[in-house]
Amino acid sequence: MRSPQIIRTPDGEELVVLPRADYEALVERADHEAEDAEDVAIYDARKAELAAGGGILPPQVSAAILRGDSRLKAIRNWRGETQLHLTFKTGIAQGYLSDLENGRRRGTSDTIAKLAQALNVPAEWLS
Repeated sequence: MRSPQIIRTPDGEELVVLPRADYEALVERADHEAEDAEDVAIYDARKAELAAGGGILPPQVSAAILRGDSRLKAIRNWRGETQLHLTFKTGIAQGYLSDLENGRRRGTSDTIAKLAQALNVPAEWLS
């Protein structure tokens, strides 16, 4: 980048003259910084929603659901839980948990509440 030329108007305002390539590079850099700031704001808002118990699923869970996992299975795997360990934590039979994960059965509100508590997620995520 070459040194810019500074011109003073009759009113005392200073104007800066620089090569077009330098100007375009500055504009592009400002656009990238604005885009980065927007991304940070989106990330911060999403993180706050999750911390407040918002209904937004984490990206890893959403990706697992898109790959074909049930919501319960995706959340269980996201939390690093095995079916066996989850049955010990909740008192729910492993076969019943498997049926819930595979959509063969629907959980009662009590069952959903136990699973949500054990997985530390809002119950709405499992409904």
